[in-house]
Amino acid sequence: MVRTGAGGGGRARAAAGSGSRVKGARRPEVRLPPLEPYDGGGLEPDGDYDGVEFRERDLSGQDGGGARFMDCALSACVLDGTRLHHARLLDSVLTGIRGVGTNLAESTLRDVELVDARLGGTQLHGAVLERVLIRGGKIDYLNLRQARLRDVVFEGCVLVEPDFGGARLERVEFVDCAVKSADFTAATLTDADLRGATELGIAGGLDRLSGAVISTAQLLDLAPALAAELGIRVED
Repeated sequence: MVRTGAGGGGRARAAAGSGSRVKGARRPEVRLPPLEPYDGGGLEPDGDYDGVEFRERDLSGQDGGGARFMDCALSACVLDGTRLHHARLLDSVLTGIRGVGTNLAESTLRDVELVDARLGGTQLHGAVLERVLIRGGKIDYLNLRQARLRDVVFEGCVLVEPDFGGARLERVEFVDCAVKSADFTAATLTDADLRGATELGIAGGLDRLSGAVISTAQLLDLAPALAAELGIRVED
């Protein structure tokens, strides 16, 4: 694994195109309408939730596979083992949620803010994330294999061993966040801006950083591993 320190203000580019300028991510602009408190029972498969607030609800082990959440807020909810496979989260805000093993595989998140989450082993493989802001909190072992991320910002959060294997990242930014032991194996990066990562640890997929932008300090830290990846011997 390769680990670098704080991202600097340098403009070094890792195979991002000579003279090109990285395209910034478009952040979500979520404006929730007045919400109705959710007064139903558990989640339902293929349920339709529009303009409701889930506050301090324990949704552990419930099945909301295929459900649609539109203009919703989830605040301080528990999602241990919650099944949201194929769910659609649209124009919604999730604040202070926590859970282990939450299943969002092949789901769609569009115009979503995820704030101060504490999650572990979250399954988002095959998911589509578009205009998503993940701010604050800590996410361990995030599975984004084969996912598609477009206009996604990770800001002020801690990501421990995130798996981007085979994922497509387009206009993805890491801002003031720690990225520990990330795996980019077989990933495709376009305008992925890693310069703002306060810590950047790469466990796999160094050869897939074409299309990423890194700082000068990060480049220097990565240089030995990049030389080894290319088969270059460095001797004095």
